[in-house]
Amino acid sequence: MTVLFEDDVYVHYGQFSVLSQPELNIDGEVRAGQVNGLCGAAVPGSLFLVTGLHTGEVRLTVELHDRPVPLADEWEEVVEVSFRPETGSVRLVQWAGEASWPLALAEVDYRVRYCATGMDAASDQDSRFDDEPRFDRYLLQFWPAPPAPDAVLRQTSDSAAYWNAHAKTLPPP
Repeated sequence: MTVLFEDDVYVHYGQFSVLSQPELNIDGEVRAGQVNGLCGAAVPGSLFLVTGLHTGEVRLTVELHDRPVPLADEWEEVVEVSFRPETGSVRLVQWAGEASWPLALAEVDYRVRYCATGMDAASDQDSRFDDEPRFDRYLLQFWPAPPAPDAVLRQTSDSAAYWNAHAKTLPPP
């Protein structure tokens, strides 16, 4: 396992992304045709990720594995999608492109698992300032795998239920 990123990411409107094209615009419906609403993968070469916190810093870890990993019990929300970078330049991008970090991912098909804990508590908090407690944290795991439909593996919070229900109302792209 390789840790590609482990730090705080600033979110606004509860979102951040992974992009593999510098000019890629993901304003379209990124969850169209999906059953999960936490990790939008409907736009090729991009991932659109939702957090419980509306505004502030969230803790994020991004891992690269060579095979599927067991699902840890500590995660309350877990979804999976397929992802293939469109270029060899993949970046983790915080809200509005204010900052980004390279992710060393090859141009191959990946399965991506997005895990969260504390989404409802963070949603109730809404915004987090530096001196305030942290309620939510996130894990993004990649491993090589052929494309497969997205899936909700675990859902416990009202926040995740809302976004997952929303995704199911969107027609396929």
